[in-house]
Amino acid sequence: MKRYRNFDEAELDVQYNARATTPNILDILTQYAEQSAHARATVPCVLDVAYGDHPDETLDIFPAPQPGAPVFFFVHGGYWRALNKSDSSNMAPAFTKAGATVVTVNYSLAPGASLDTIVDQTRRALAWVHRHIGEHHGDARRIHICGSSAGGHLVGMLLAQGWHAEYGVPEDVVAGAAPLSGLFDLTPIPFTHINEWMKLSADDAQRNSPFFHLPVRGCPLVVSYGETETPEFKRQTDDYLAAWRAKGYTGEYIPMPGTNHFDIVLTLNDAQSPLTQAIFRQMGLPREAT
Repeated sequence: MKRYRNFDEAELDVQYNARATTPNILDILTQYAEQSAHARATVPCVLDVAYGDHPDETLDIFPAPQPGAPVFFFVHGGYWRALNKSDSSNMAPAFTKAGATVVTVNYSLAPGASLDTIVDQTRRALAWVHRHIGEHHGDARRIHICGSSAGGHLVGMLLAQGWHAEYGVPEDVVAGAAPLSGLFDLTPIPFTHINEWMKLSADDAQRNSPFFHLPVRGCPLVVSYGETETPEFKRQTDDYLAAWRAKGYTGEYIPMPGTNHFDIVLTLNDAQSPLTQAIFRQMGLPREAT
């Protein structure tokens, strides 16, 4: 039986199985942890800052060298059930050296937390940063958000319309965004193995799909994905970018040849990679060699 865009359930499982596209995933995940640990050991930082009452609701903050800096707010991936902020700060050396304050976000993981809870946590984290980032050399008017895979989805939910007043932030709280390898239409997820831990109903998937909740006020958007990703992962980003531009908002796709779904994140610590350069431009950071 065809379930979504002429795919049956077996075909959808193949399309949305990111790990299957990357044989050396364990090596890459080790690099996440090691490079992030190196960043925490070598870049001035404030760790485990609470943005809420739950033990999972914490941030790591790497202040810029000077006050009034743009903010790079990063949301990790892991299909909403894996990884944490301690695996997610590899880019802090490059971005702080370029003049940004870096914030990495922790959130509760499925199946212990629902997707509604995770979305709420990332919104409360962004609201906390908007209120307090000046204490860490950041400019609350220049918050740029980035995330990979599930983190790319959560970036989309931070860009979505209709939540800002409840959280006490302006509609233009996000100055720019860079979702990487994101999932923007979750309606196929209930038909895949991912729903073993996500437990999404059709209503849950629709409510949490950024594609169906584009903002009233857009911001500059940079998107990218790995060269070896599945056609569906690529299409999700392509369709979101097309919908973004159709609203009259600025958006650009940055090709990243030679990357996959997982190691594209590691290129963020290379100040000269095309993706990092595009985000630096968006943030108004200098682009000279570092």
